[in-house]
Amino acid sequence: MAETGTMKSKVEKVIAKKIRPGLERDGGDIELVSVDEKSGDVKVRLRGACAGCPMSQMTLTMVVEKVLKEDVPGVKTVTPVIGQ
Repeated sequence: MAETGTMKSKVEKVIAKKIRPGLERDGGDIELVSVDEKSGDVKVRLRGACAGCPMSQMTLTMVVEKVLKEDVPGVKTVTPVIGQ
């Protein structure tokens, strides 16, 4: 991603354009909880069908984390936040 802006704004754009549409097709959603620009940790909460899905951990690592690491410089980890 060559555009300027904070890491958080870049993460929000990638979630909106590349991650959320696929999750919504399956009845789920994703919420960005926080971005720590120093450590590179992004915290997200899976919603809807994704929240209780037995495949949610695979979705988190194989889709969400992979896409964010590829598209947003500085992202090191993606951590799920459970519950409200």
